[in-house]
Amino acid sequence: MRKYLIKRFAYLVVVFFVVSLMMYAIYNLIPSDPALVQMEPLRKTLKPDEWTAQYLQLRTKLGLDQPLLVRYARWMGFMKDVDGTFSGLLQGNFGYSVSYKRPVVDIIGTPMLNTILLNFISTILTLAITIPLGIYCAVHARSAGDSAIQAGTVVGYSLPTYLVGILFIYIFAVLLRWLPTGGAKTPGSTYTGTREFLDRLYYMALPVLVLVFTGLAGMTRTVRAAMMDTLSQDYIRTARAKGLREKVVVYSHAWRNALLPVSTSIMGWMISVFTGGSLVIETTFSLNGTGRLYWSALNTTDYELVLAMQMFYTLVSLVGVLLTDLSYTLVDPRVRIDK
Repeated sequence: MRKYLIKRFAYLVVVFFVVSLMMYAIYNLIPSDPALVQMEPLRKTLKPDEWTAQYLQLRTKLGLDQPLLVRYARWMGFMKDVDGTFSGLLQGNFGYSVSYKRPVVDIIGTPMLNTILLNFISTILTLAITIPLGIYCAVHARSAGDSAIQAGTVVGYSLPTYLVGILFIYIFAVLLRWLPTGGAKTPGSTYTGTREFLDRLYYMALPVLVLVFTGLAGMTRTVRAAMMDTLSQDYIRTARAKGLREKVVVYSHAWRNALLPVSTSIMGWMISVFTGGSLVIETTFSLNGTGRLYWSALNTTDYELVLAMQMFYTLVSLVGVLLTDLSYTLVDPRVRIDK
């Protein structure tokens, strides 16, 4: 196991740096000049010669006059910056946001916290509902209950996320007035501790409901398909022929073997929701999250902020794949990942 973990971490590091180089090169191919963005407001207040001199000086200060590989090495923290210090991604410096006029590290903290909290709660609730529901549908396949649930999942799978969000806002915020329409906390509040956490949960309740509702369809059908395939195996028929109780057959024999393909689907769904699926939810409910921040940075060509968010998504995906592989040994002891 130790040897396998060392290899996988080495693989993770290599892929991370390869992806970071590709992302840095792609965003630098886009016509954009951070120095020009910062100097443009001063064009009318300075003489042309002074403006040009300050513009060139700023390009030198930002290192924009250097080759791509040199700028990447400085951005990552492999080489000393123009001021003679190591100040890159590896040292915790994620760059400077030209749109917010602040370091990126001061901007991404709250959005990351909101997105992690939103996706963590919605994932736990979705799995707590879909796993028993999928098992029930597989055990009672082609029954009236299974047919009704399958029809509901088809409808839920077909509805766009933003449409479900608007519908839930109308029901729970406009008609019933139970939940707020958007935001991350009570405007102007200065809550701390438990009160702040509960207030944040209250404002996230409606986005969480939408994420859970939209995730039910796909995961329920995935669990049902895996369980039905497992229940049709010969060893399940043998276990039933021995007179074992149905609960023992379903949860001890069938479910553990069905978990292997289900765990891969669950992790893939979690990564997709975390890296892209929450963008629509955050936009619909005006929630300050990473997806909305990433979209705003793209629209304002704030590529230092975009690259920081992209590296965050890359790290989430790589760690998610590693956790999926490690979960195989917990689900099925026959899988030996160290060989």
